[in-house]
Amino acid sequence: MKVLGIIPARYESSRFPGKPLAKILGKSMIQRVYEQSKKCVELNELIIATDDKRIYKHALTFNANVMMTSKSHTTGTNRCGEVLQNLKTPYDIVVNIQGDEPLINPFKIKKVISLFNNSKTDIATLAKKITSNKIIEDKNTPKVMIDDCNKALQFCRKIEDPISLKKYYQHIGIYAYKSAILEKIINLPQTINEKKESLEQLRWLDHRYKIYVGLTNLNSISVDTPDDIIKVENEII
Repeated sequence: MKVLGIIPARYESSRFPGKPLAKILGKSMIQRVYEQSKKCVELNELIIATDDKRIYKHALTFNANVMMTSKSHTTGTNRCGEVLQNLKTPYDIVVNIQGDEPLINPFKIKKVISLFNNSKTDIATLAKKITSNKIIEDKNTPKVMIDDCNKALQFCRKIEDPISLKKYYQHIGIYAYKSAILEKIINLPQTINEKKESLEQLRWLDHRYKIYVGLTNLNSISVDTPDDIIKVENEII
């Protein structure tokens, strides 16, 4: 199984413009994500996919594989799709690694890749147990309902039915796709559910693709605002 890792890195961000280049104890965030991801030996190749020449030039300074992509992409999935289409080397699996997790544990990447040992898996992602009411109430933290076979049934931002609470988990935003599936889902039209929740994975479910979910206890800090940089630095120190 040949696996390609892609780190989408967009310069523009409403809450934190230039986030990939933000310094964390002397290293940029994108460099930290890249170096952590490189530790996953299951990845045959790792590429940063950006839409900005500043990020592109910076990636070259730490000898990263980097590719310029279109500014028109609305999702990291579509950016991954462009990279896959531009490569001559065929890959079986593509992993979409979030560019705002500078302390990402390489075992998270390994875990999501392992879900393709199940031949029924079209798309894979991760989740963890919900440990607090704060997570339940936080609309910025997506949740996933899974069945007894660890297949995703629903994604949402707010759990409407308290009775079904035990069936939900906190979704962790890392995805992996069979290459053939990725080439299909980047051309799917948006669905009503996706627009309602602003969660692209609902588009895939609505079009009947199978998303399998790996459960993990691994934590990772996402950087959404400049204040989150301090949290990451405290973890490193």
